[in-house]
Amino acid sequence: MTLKDYFAARSAAVDSALDRFLPAAETKPATIHQAMRYSLFAGGKRLRPILCLAAAEACGGDPEAAMAPACAVECIHTYSLIHDDLPAMDNDDLRRGRPTSHKVFGEGIAILAGDALLTIAFEILAAVSPTQLYPMHRFVGELASASGSRWLIAGQVADLEGEGKTVTEAELRFIHEAKTAALLTASIRLGGMSVNATTEQLDALTVFGKNLGLAFQVIDDILDVTQTSEKLGKSAGKDVAAQKATYPSVLGLEASRVEARRLTEASLTALDLFGQKAEMLRAIADYLLQRDY
Repeated sequence: MTLKDYFAARSAAVDSALDRFLPAAETKPATIHQAMRYSLFAGGKRLRPILCLAAAEACGGDPEAAMAPACAVECIHTYSLIHDDLPAMDNDDLRRGRPTSHKVFGEGIAILAGDALLTIAFEILAAVSPTQLYPMHRFVGELASASGSRWLIAGQVADLEGEGKTVTEAELRFIHEAKTAALLTASIRLGGMSVNATTEQLDALTVFGKNLGLAFQVIDDILDVTQTSEKLGKSAGKDVAAQKATYPSVLGLEASRVEARRLTEASLTALDLFGQKAEMLRAIADYLLQRDY
């Protein structure tokens, strides 16, 4: 199976599962459920849930066992995008190629749609089947920690506080590790946990995820200054306009490309343990390094 076919098949499976997990659009009050679905089904890459499923495969398990965590992570990711786009945060008008939630539903409903997706993520996660090594509290703790004030939210706080200031490379790395890499790593770890990954396997997946997550964000920073809004499906040049700390602004464009390649190579080395079972994880890492949107 080609990577394109793999993404298409896994995205369709994730979309079908999300549709089952979420209340129907007409469920009272309809406005909130329409807003949740508007952002969740806006055509994103489904990268995090696909990585979750691929990690389960790399550990020799059935990816279907990882579907609930995969969907839970995508709900967390989408909630964070809705809130990031708000006028009080990044003030973006475009996301995934169409108007952001607050532009369609108003700020109040957009905030509540994000809150609802954050909440339902843990309701969905409750559908996971605990394994011999990983009881339910491990799954809940994993997702809550990655989404909380020490990681995802910490990254957004540091990002906001760094606007217009001189930020060191170490401070920038923290922003990216917290805001992007932590949830992406949790996606991968949850996939392994769902199929009872060994401690050695989970450690390898963690190293893979941390390096891949950082590489992903470095590339995102590069694309913000090299691509158009039409290509990206979101507002290009916003980081520069907001005087945000990015890898190109701190290291320079070419040095950022070198760093992205270094991080990707480190992520690939971590997969040696899995042999051919990690073929799709390797393909995804290579694709992310070469992507142009």
